[in-house]
Amino acid sequence: MSIILALIIFSLIVIVHELGHFLLAKWNGITVTEFSVGMGPRLLSHEWGGTRYSLKLFPFGGSCMMVGEDEESSEEGSFGSKSVWARIAVVAAGPVFNFLLGFVLSVILVSCLGYDRPVINVTPGYPAEAAGMQDGDEIIRLNGSRVYLYREITLFNNLHQGETLEVTYRRDGETHAVVLTPMKDEETGWYYYGFGAAEARTHGNVFQTLGYSAAEMRYWLKATVESLAELVQGNVGLDDMSGPVGIVDAIGQTYEANRADGWYYVTLSMVMMSVLLTVNLGVMNLLPIPALDGGRLVFLVIEAVRGKAIPQEKEGMVHFVGFMLLMCLMVVILFNDVKNIFF
Repeated sequence: MSIILALIIFSLIVIVHELGHFLLAKWNGITVTEFSVGMGPRLLSHEWGGTRYSLKLFPFGGSCMMVGEDEESSEEGSFGSKSVWARIAVVAAGPVFNFLLGFVLSVILVSCLGYDRPVINVTPGYPAEAAGMQDGDEIIRLNGSRVYLYREITLFNNLHQGETLEVTYRRDGETHAVVLTPMKDEETGWYYYGFGAAEARTHGNVFQTLGYSAAEMRYWLKATVESLAELVQGNVGLDDMSGPVGIVDAIGQTYEANRADGWYYVTLSMVMMSVLLTVNLGVMNLLPIPALDGGRLVFLVIEAVRGKAIPQEKEGMVHFVGFMLLMCLMVVILFNDVKNIFF
C-alpha cells in the first residue's frame, strides 16, 4: 500500500510541476511538442494544437518537452526565440505551481482539521513560569519573527536546542516580551522553556481558514529552508537525508499510524505528506544548482543582466556536470535509505 500511495503522491506533485511549465510555455507562445503523464513507452497518445498528449506505461512523473529547450534555436515558437523574461517565467512556473498545490492542499487540511494557535500552558518550575508567563498567553513572536502556529514553536525548539529565546506574547490584549534561557532535562538531554500547547486545533470562518492555510504553507516552507540551512552549516549530515526509498517508508509508517482511525484520517495524513513533499520539491528546484530549475534561472538572470546569453554548449556542459553530481548524491542518499531501513 505504501508504494501505491507514494506513486499517487509523487505523480500528483510532478504532474503539477510540469503543468506549470506547460501553461506558461503555451501562454508565451512556445511550442510544446509533448506533455506526458507517466514515464516510459506511450500507452495512449493524442495530438492536438501542435502538442502530443500522452499517457505512459509507468505511473509516476511526467514531462513537458518544448522546442529549443536544450539547444540553440531561433525558429518561431522555440524556447530560445522568446524574451529572457518569458523564459524566466516558464522555468520558474514549475516550482511556483508546487507552492500553489501546497496552498490548495493546506486549505483542505485546515478546513478539515483546523489550525493550532500558539496559545500555551505553562509548566511549573521552568523558565517560562519564572519569567511571568501564564496559562492562556498567546505567543506572537520568537526572536522577532512572527508566529501563527504552535508547530512553529516546536520547530524552533527542535532546530535550536539550548538557545536563549526572546518571546513576545499577548495577554488580555496587551503585548509583553521576555527572554528565556531553556532548562536542560538531565534524563532526556533536551532543553525546555517550560510551556506547551494549550488548545486543540481550532476551526474558523472562511477568511481565517484561508489565512491559516497560508500560515500552514509558510510553516512547511520555513521547515524546509531551515532544515537545508542546518545541512549547509554541518549540523546534520547526509545520513539524516531521505531519498525516494526513505520517503516511501515514511509514507508507509504514516499510513500504518492512521489506518486504525479510518480512511478519512489516512487521506488527510497523505494530504499533509503531499504538502511537505510539494514544498520540498519547489524549494529544491529553486536552488541555484545546475540541471535544476534554479540552475537554469541563474543562467537566464545572467543573460538578463548582461544582455547576452551564455553560449548553449557551455551552459549545457555545466548542466550535464550538475546532473551527474546530483545522480551521485542520489546514489549516496539511496544507500543511506536502504541502510537505515534494513540494517
